[in-house]
Amino acid sequence: MTTTRFAPSPTGYIHVGNLRTALMNYLIARKAGGTFILRIDDTDPERSKEEYVDAIKQDLEWLGLSWDKLERQSERLDRYVAAADKLREIGRFYEAFETPTELDLKRKKQLNMGKPPVYDRAALALSDEEKAALRAERGDGVWRFKLDHQRIEWTDGILGDISIDAASVSDPVLIRGDGQFLYTLASVVDDTEMGVTHVVRGSDHVTNTATQIQIIEALGGTVPSFAHHSLLTGPQGEALSKRLGTLALRDLREAGVKPMALLSLMARLGSSDPVELRSEMAELIEGFDINRFGAAPTKFDVEDLYPLTARHLQSLPAEAVSAELEAIGVPAEKQASFWDVAKENITTLNDLAGWWQLCRDGAEPLVADEDKDFIAEAMALLPEGPYDTESWKTWTTAVKEATGRKGKGLFMPLRKAVTGMERGPDMSALLPLMEKVRARG
Repeated sequence: MTTTRFAPSPTGYIHVGNLRTALMNYLIARKAGGTFILRIDDTDPERSKEEYVDAIKQDLEWLGLSWDKLERQSERLDRYVAAADKLREIGRFYEAFETPTELDLKRKKQLNMGKPPVYDRAALALSDEEKAALRAERGDGVWRFKLDHQRIEWTDGILGDISIDAASVSDPVLIRGDGQFLYTLASVVDDTEMGVTHVVRGSDHVTNTATQIQIIEALGGTVPSFAHHSLLTGPQGEALSKRLGTLALRDLREAGVKPMALLSLMARLGSSDPVELRSEMAELIEGFDINRFGAAPTKFDVEDLYPLTARHLQSLPAEAVSAELEAIGVPAEKQASFWDVAKENITTLNDLAGWWQLCRDGAEPLVADEDKDFIAEAMALLPEGPYDTESWKTWTTAVKEATGRKGKGLFMPLRKAVTGMERGPDMSALLPLMEKVRARG
């Protein structure tokens, strides 16, 4: 059975970069009728916060990305201990004691000599006595996985055939000096024991994947299918990393972006398929193909979400937004007609309140100096409300006969006087919703 996972660290809010990974893994699992695991990577007790665990769940639920299993790495520490013990037994795990400064000096020396800056495995030459002395002086060391110096190869679902020389990569640290298990080990153990068959993640993990393949094989596991998606950039190709904090899913939600707009964009962004607004998750699942994504950095512009949101809203009946209409005070009997008018003139539901305020309270008239006398005469011809769908035509016909004005010279000044705006909904539909026209005096 196809099994995928999304493994966020609860050290902050999910942003669009995280979502891309979550969505791809979700769509693969759902399309195959498989299992999607939400795995909380909370092995760092200092940085992990329960509020972020809750926020991750809330954001995924808002988007409709349901998970079949919830796992927490902090509850699986015994499994990582057992894996570490096995690696020691088979001679693939060793303790190293270099300080960050010493490692930095080694890297600089290697670079000056034209060599790749990889760990030199000096710790392998330490005797038990030397290790004991270093442990007494510096505390426990880090534990490194001993790579086999051979080429590590796999066919990537997005990048194609990958081949990495393990000799060009440092033996990865899997356990820190304070005993904390790092992602590289925990992820391998979890993927193996949970039967994960497909792993999709960012292209910044390619080297990490190479080392993990050897760890999986050393522990007797089955290597999953890997795919590494491109990293997102800003609309001008700039790094998104500094802006990701402002692209948290909850911020987009607060700004009025709708789930299907966000999902429709992210399910196609970076692929050879055009972005198409979908109305339901099933359409995204059916049309998803990981092989259609490219390796080039992918431009993401948050502004692209708003036209998609507007189009999504236009497709909804009033019943779908009744809670929002009720919240801003639209009476039940007016909700359908108000929504029909408003939905064509909003970008997000946050814009609704302004339109209802216009209907309820009227607008400050926008009258040019040369139109003052014309508007005064026209307003004298506007009857008291309530108005119906014929009121605008009846009124403008009467004004035309009285003043001789016609076309744009007639309709534009009247619209501006009634709504305070130069453009907007069909006035025949808007006027019946207006409880007050301030220009009447």
